[in-house]
Amino acid sequence: MVETGRKYVFDFDSTLTQVEALDVLAEMTLKGKSNKDEILMEIQNITNLGIDGEISFTESLERRIRLLEAHQRDLEPLIEDLRQKISKSIKENKEFFHSHAEDIYVISCGFKEFIDPIVADYNIPSERVYANTFKFDDHGQIIGFDETNVLSSHNGKIECLKKLDLDGEVQVIGDGYSDYVMREAGIADKFFAYTENVHREKAATHADHVAPNLNEFLFVNDLPRKISYPKNRIKILLLENVHPDAFDNLSNEGFSVELVKHSLPEDELIEKIKGIHVLGIRSKTQVTKKVLEAADRLLVIGAFCIGTTQIDLIAAKKKGVVVFNAPYSNTRSVVELAIGQIIMLMRSVFARSTEIHQGQWFKTALNSHEVRGKNLGIVGYGNIGKQLSVLAEAIGMRVYYYDVEDQLGLGNAIKCTTLEDLLAVSDVVTLHVDDNKANKNFIGEREIDQMRDGAILINLSRGFVVDIEALVKALRSKKIRGAGIDVYPEEPRSNGNFKTELQGLENVILTPHVGGSTQEAQKDIADFVPNKIMDYINSGNTVDAVNFPNIRLPKQNNSHRFLHIHDNVSGVMAEINEVLAKFEMNITGQYLSTDSEVGYVITDLDKDYNKEVVKALKSVEHTIRFRVLY
Repeated sequence: MVETGRKYVFDFDSTLTQVEALDVLAEMTLKGKSNKDEILMEIQNITNLGIDGEISFTESLERRIRLLEAHQRDLEPLIEDLRQKISKSIKENKEFFHSHAEDIYVISCGFKEFIDPIVADYNIPSERVYANTFKFDDHGQIIGFDETNVLSSHNGKIECLKKLDLDGEVQVIGDGYSDYVMREAGIADKFFAYTENVHREKAATHADHVAPNLNEFLFVNDLPRKISYPKNRIKILLLENVHPDAFDNLSNEGFSVELVKHSLPEDELIEKIKGIHVLGIRSKTQVTKKVLEAADRLLVIGAFCIGTTQIDLIAAKKKGVVVFNAPYSNTRSVVELAIGQIIMLMRSVFARSTEIHQGQWFKTALNSHEVRGKNLGIVGYGNIGKQLSVLAEAIGMRVYYYDVEDQLGLGNAIKCTTLEDLLAVSDVVTLHVDDNKANKNFIGEREIDQMRDGAILINLSRGFVVDIEALVKALRSKKIRGAGIDVYPEEPRSNGNFKTELQGLENVILTPHVGGSTQEAQKDIADFVPNKIMDYINSGNTVDAVNFPNIRLPKQNNSHRFLHIHDNVSGVMAEINEVLAKFEMNITGQYLSTDSEVGYVITDLDKDYNKEVVKALKSVEHTIRFRVLY
């Protein structure tokens, strides 16, 4: 660590704490007053004018205290409230304040009465806290402040820091322009605009460095910190208009997130992915070997959908890129659409609806049937197939299923040993197969011929699974009397014009790949996938990864964590442990998981260690990727 006699000067409001303390005090003292909101807004406006240097601080302070109508007895609950509002990254890095206490100062235009007890918890003594003090009347009412204190005057922070005459490099960390002026005056060497709680453009524009959190400040200075690499430096690219909750979840965790509404073709993605650590996609973006070769920082890919054939999983694994998907989140949405289409097609609802729209009244029971007592054939008895099986039985259908894997039937569902058996018995055939390329034209002319005359076909799985030309022919000949199609062999990258041979055919429901596109499903996916991504980034967990050895890790406890991904060849683990032994590392836990191609070993160690061990581990032959977490 760099120890060069630096001094660190922190602001208090909106830096060490998430809030402006006088605003919180105002919330307390004005509670129950009819004009509370107007006064609070006025206090906040006056605060911002003072912070940005638009009015003198003395004027700002005087006007706010007049509006507060606060009493000495209000300070204790204020202090307790502020203790709950310490900035997140400040709280995470309490150890820094304890280990560097002699070099840390607080210079604030707030008040010592509430600052001292807060920062004392962080080992900052009162004598290194420079702030204003209140004046009280004989009844304890706050009536003003000590006008002789330099911090009550305009640019008082400059005079305060001058008087301190600190040795060494002086760095100021604060959220406002009133903190920057110490740098402008030449008495501070660097100014860090602290934006974790509020981004003040005027301060950020003039800063030597913008620090979205304390981890960034500590990283720049190579100081002890809670995490090895600031999350704001981890760049995440989300494509294809994923649910905004995904953006919010990842942004709130501190990552830098960019959201693009559409997919990108290979050449554009190759350029865009440089410097990206996390890529989030849906089904249209193709993550090819070329894209992965261009991904110089990529750690993880999140597929905000079920399928992953759009990703070269083997190439990703060889690069040490972990892939997660959402295999369960949209199951209910797909099943509900399937049930709805089955009923609509069996009742010929769309044909009757079209007639009404065209001004024709044609009341008839022709080609209109109940689903009760009909045979439903489910091809693919996975998560979706099973849930559809249960709901279909609940509305009186007899369920048959076929799957290439051995699956246990739920309820009264009957297993078919061959696809032919299922097609021959089913009044409705619904497809829920995976995205294996071998499933191309899984339902073609031969399979359609094996279906019952007048049967219905539903495809909510993959577009390439059904031979569209054969389906069109069967619909026109009435071999198949209805179809529900949600997926197509070729789909556009974004919304717009679309052509298919199925357009205009009677009793055919066409939807634009919306089987899983409900607000509920997309919200669930936007929670599930980011949680997997964050768990891997933050702790190294790979549970539910689709291309990587799965390993569930215990929580780190006051230790560093080494993550080593390597080719699964003999001798690598021996060499890793030999390096750890050479540098006399005290191992508190070690976890290994492998598949036929890669090994993933996680080693937890005591916090103090020789940094040369990192270079040595990176140099181990067959290493794919190495990371340090702490």
